[in-house]
Amino acid sequence: MSEIKKNKLILKYTIIVILTLGIIYGLNKVNVLKGYGANEIKDYINSFGILSPIVYVALLTLLPLLLFPDSVLVIAGGMVFGLVKGTILTSIGSFLGATVSFYISRILGQKIVSKFIKGKSVNLEKYSEQGGLFIILMLRLIPLFPFKVVSYSAGLSNIRFKDFTIATVIGSIPGIIVYTNLGDKSMNIGSNGFYISICLVILLFALSFVLKKKFSMKN
Repeated sequence: MSEIKKNKLILKYTIIVILTLGIIYGLNKVNVLKGYGANEIKDYINSFGILSPIVYVALLTLLPLLLFPDSVLVIAGGMVFGLVKGTILTSIGSFLGATVSFYISRILGQKIVSKFIKGKSVNLEKYSEQGGLFIILMLRLIPLFPFKVVSYSAGLSNIRFKDFTIATVIGSIPGIIVYTNLGDKSMNIGSNGFYISICLVILLFALSFVLKKKFSMKN
């Protein structure tokens, strides 16, 4: 590679790093979700009227760049859109958000990404012989592993994007349905459906505790 091409490449990645850090700083500075609970987010999304589905998907896409728990936003999505529509929109937004995280890691590298996930990542190399698709699928099925941390960690590994996307779409469905259903049924607290949705959340976490023993987190 010539010196000119090398300098252009360095300049390109420098600009990408600066722009990404600037966007992340700005988003967290004006974070519209900061300090909000599911009810407040529901009202915020509803305030956009017919544009509310687009706003909701956009929030999920940007969520990996925000210091905000994804489960709260997904519950709010269930409250606004109901189980079926909420599940579809959440699946789209979560996939886009996962893609953003994956490519941020792949482009910027571990030193930059570690600041976003507070120095934590999922130890994927230990299970590399089992295949990237299987690893990500299992981690998506375990809600105790933060969604964004898994996405960032995958980008830092040698896992193929194709395997990452397939595993993310399939593995995220159970958690999305459970949390979206909780949001949907919370609009009718005291109903049988509401109590069933609580039981499903408890069951999901119980299963995750069992599965989590097979994986490890590294600081």
